[in-house]
Amino acid sequence: MDRIADLRRDTKETQIRVRVNLDGSGRAQLATGIGFFDHMLDQIARHGLIDLEVDAKGDLHIDGHHTVEDVGITLGMAVAQAAADKTGITRYGHAYVPLDEALSRVVVDFSGRPGLHMHVPFKAGMIGGFDTQLAYEFFQGFANHALVTLHIDNLKGDNAHHQCETVFKAFARALRMALAADPRSAGVVPSTKGSL
Repeated sequence: MDRIADLRRDTKETQIRVRVNLDGSGRAQLATGIGFFDHMLDQIARHGLIDLEVDAKGDLHIDGHHTVEDVGITLGMAVAQAAADKTGITRYGHAYVPLDEALSRVVVDFSGRPGLHMHVPFKAGMIGGFDTQLAYEFFQGFANHALVTLHIDNLKGDNAHHQCETVFKAFARALRMALAADPRSAGVVPSTKGSL
């Protein structure tokens, strides 16, 4: 069964289209209007081995908030749809990723219960045209709509670019692990409740 989703989300603030293939090869086609954000989304595709297309048109004349948050929401919806009933997945994923002096840890549970616990003390407020506060908004939107519990911690880092990149790479790796098929649980939903 193909784990693919293609979704649109249109509001007065943004028009977003996201297409995902959870069993892809890491190909990305990205256009959000925020260069650094595209770079971070590319990390999700490449290190998560998710084929990802994002086309976002937002009110960037105001700032990047609505665009980044709404991409997170739409990506979360797409991942949830592609993962379907989560039969046979590993469910839990975790990763530590370093980049020079920076080190981040991300842990994810496809629990069906949304929650974000994020501690990233960014050393700068902006990375290019990307407001570092928006990393939280992206992951909050994703967690709420993918219905995952997500713990994100930057353990070390002096450079905000490095901090953010390790977070997104670790997120990608954790997703990849959690969404991978568990050969010992084929056809089984990984929960004592029988559903997630």
